[in-house]
Amino acid sequence: MRTRIHLLAGLLAAAVFGPAAAQSQAVPADWPKQPIKIVVGFAPGTAPDVFARMYAEFVSRKLNTPVVIDNKPGAAGNLASDLVAKAQGDGYTLLYNLSTGFTINPYIYAKLPFDPAKDLVPVATTMRQGLVLIAKPGMPAKTAQELVAAAKAKPGAIAHGSYGAGSPSHLIMEWFKDETRTDMNHIPYRASPLADVAGGQLDTAMEPIATGMQMITAGRVQAIAYSGPTRHPGLPNVPTMSEIVPGLAMTSWHGIWAPGTTPPALLERLNAAFVEASKDPGVAGKIRDIHSEPLGLSRAEMSALLKRDAEIYGRIAKAKNIKVD
Repeated sequence: MRTRIHLLAGLLAAAVFGPAAAQSQAVPADWPKQPIKIVVGFAPGTAPDVFARMYAEFVSRKLNTPVVIDNKPGAAGNLASDLVAKAQGDGYTLLYNLSTGFTINPYIYAKLPFDPAKDLVPVATTMRQGLVLIAKPGMPAKTAQELVAAAKAKPGAIAHGSYGAGSPSHLIMEWFKDETRTDMNHIPYRASPLADVAGGQLDTAMEPIATGMQMITAGRVQAIAYSGPTRHPGLPNVPTMSEIVPGLAMTSWHGIWAPGTTPPALLERLNAAFVEASKDPGVAGKIRDIHSEPLGLSRAEMSALLKRDAEIYGRIAKAKNIKVD
C-alpha cells in the first residue's frame, strides 16, 4: 500500500513537473472564446457548490467570459471527477472538488472509473478549514489530555462520531487514537453528528469549524482541540491537535482540477485567475465570515499538499482496512 501511495503522489507531482511542462505552448490568443464549465461533485446549496459559484463569478469577470456551474453530485465527488477526466483538455471544462477526492477516495473505493493521478491535474486551491474535536456538554474531560487519560482508563467506553467511514472526521480521529494509543468507539453517521453531541447522546466528534463554531460559541458543545496547523483565531484558547501530538495537523480543503491533457500554459493561466480570486477582499472576506481560510497556492504547492495528505490518509485507511465498497 505504501508503494501505491508513493506512486500516486509521484504521478501527481509529475502532472506538474513532468515532460509536458517543458513542452508548454502559449495560450491561444483567442482563449477563452466560449463559456468555461466548472463541474461540481455536490448538490446545489452545499458548501462546495457555494464556493464554486463564488469563484466562478470572479473568474468570469477576470477572463471576460461566462463561467457556468454544472452540478453532478454522487459517489463522494467521483461522478464529477470521472466526467471531467474524460473531457477535452482545452481549458473549458474544470472540476471543483474536495481534496478528499484525490487524497482519500483512491484508498477507500475498490475501483475508480478514472485514474486520479493521470486523468486529472491540479489547477488551483480555493479554501481550507480545520476540524474541531468537540465533546458533549458536561463531559468530565475538558482537554485533549484529559480525554486521552479517560480513554486509557476505560478502553472503548468513549464514543466518537464522524461523517461516515473514510471521511476526514473519521480518519483524523483514527490518526489521533493511534498516536495517543487509545481505544475509542467509532460511530459513523450519514451526515453531521453535531446534534447528537450537543444533545449528550454522543461523547465526541470531529466537526468542521464552519459548522461547529456557532455551537461552540453558544456553549452547546465543548471545543477540545483544533486540527489546523495553528490555533484558530476564533478559538485562541483551544490548542491544536499538534500541540498534543506533534505533527498531527490536517485541514479539509477545496480545489480546481482539469483534464490531464490540458496544456501547462493554460493550467498556469487558470491558476493565476483562481489565485487572484482567493486574494480578492470580497471573496476572501466571505470565506473568513464562515471561519475558514482562503487558500491561493501555486500548482506546485497544490501538488505537494496533495502528496502529503494522500500519504497520511492512505496509510491510515490501509492500517484500519477502511473501505466503502
